[in-house]
Amino acid sequence: MTDICYIEMEDRGVLGVAGGDAAEFLQGLVSNDIVPTGEGRAVYAALLTPQGKYLHDFMIVSEAGDFLLDCESARLMDLGQRFGAYRLRADVELLDATEDWRVMAVLGEGAAAQFGLSEAGPGALAPLEGGGLIYRDPRPQMPGLRALLPRDAGFAQMEAAGISAGNAADYERARIAAGVPDGSRDMTIGKATLMEFGFEALNGVDFDKGCYVGQELTARTKYRGLVRRRLQRVFVDGALPPPGTPVMADGKEAGEICSGLEDQALALLRLDRSAEAEAAGIPLTAGEATLRFSENDPA
Repeated sequence: MTDICYIEMEDRGVLGVAGGDAAEFLQGLVSNDIVPTGEGRAVYAALLTPQGKYLHDFMIVSEAGDFLLDCESARLMDLGQRFGAYRLRADVELLDATEDWRVMAVLGEGAAAQFGLSEAGPGALAPLEGGGLIYRDPRPQMPGLRALLPRDAGFAQMEAAGISAGNAADYERARIAAGVPDGSRDMTIGKATLMEFGFEALNGVDFDKGCYVGQELTARTKYRGLVRRRLQRVFVDGALPPPGTPVMADGKEAGEICSGLEDQALALLRLDRSAEAEAAGIPLTAGEATLRFSENDPA
């Protein structure tokens, strides 16, 4: 895909976090440093259990002194409730702002230049004429931009810029090619760890920011080299296996399939068994399909 297109992310909602203590509140809970949001950048972060297991991931931007979290719409209420449990006496207001904002992705060669962000790094943000924000995806591997547009403005800003509508499959292809997990579709709630899913490379965790919920296990996993599984992109020969299908190597379970589209998928693989299989020339399989790590590998 080379033409620039916009894609409405219909499965995304927006949680507003406001109040005099909002910045301190978020900083003490989420996996990443939110200070850059006050410097005109978007941040990718996660909320974890006290044991360091995945609960939610989201983009955070600052708008008019408040914070807007681009999150899974189907789980927005759960995210708000989990934040609310930590609010206590803090001056923090949590509200569903999805009626006010729509989440967009903008993909295609030249998308960053279209909005003056071609020289900026991941997370760089710019205001949109007519309201809203557009920013480079803060996850370095993920191409393109994301935007929060006032819902009552429709798609006028995109159409005025000469950008045509794409579809969800365009975004899925780009995401899977980049090896980027899609929230709870790929990360099992209450079980997944950030290091298994590449959060350090995704700029989703800061190891120098200080304490946050789940920080101890996340840091221990990194510094003690305790990662045993890793999310990887694979090419699929045969019918695409459904998520959860075991990946096998010579009769031994080596992982499982996560999300996929057409002939590509993400798979959470055991590093030892997948490496042994690759070294021995043993194919990985999932259901009736054979998996490859490279588009040019022999079938």
